[in-house]
Amino acid sequence: MTSLKDTIVNDLTAAMKAKEAERVGVLRMVKASLMNRFIEKGGELTDEEVMKTLQSLVKQRRDSIESYEKAGRSELAAKEAAEIAVIEVYLPQAASQDEINAAVAAAVAETGASSMKEMGSVMKAALAHLAGKTADGKLVSEAVKARLA
Repeated sequence: MTSLKDTIVNDLTAAMKAKEAERVGVLRMVKASLMNRFIEKGGELTDEEVMKTLQSLVKQRRDSIESYEKAGRSELAAKEAAEIAVIEVYLPQAASQDEINAAVAAAVAETGASSMKEMGSVMKAALAHLAGKTADGKLVSEAVKARLA
């Protein structure tokens, strides 16, 4: 079985051969980020660590999209969105709003939380319920706030 990192490197090679310039650019950036994480850690990355790196790259892109849209730079926001689409191919399917709400409900029941003071423990439990799926922290946070409010 090949690792997620090997899959990305193989896809980069295929994209180069197919002369897919945008995809090559994004995958090179991903490979560079993984190389940096490898150097920081001082050893091979597990698939889970690779996924965390990819999730942080997606989060950075989402933050950039928000900034670009506020500044009226829709062409730059579209470029970031295209990069997200390439990166998300390597991530597990995103959790739906229903799945997030169910995880938050289970976390509230599990922790017995009743006020906003306990938001941290509910967030931690909800994210644990969503393990194996990609969950946008902002959406989970909004669901927790709505539930505890």
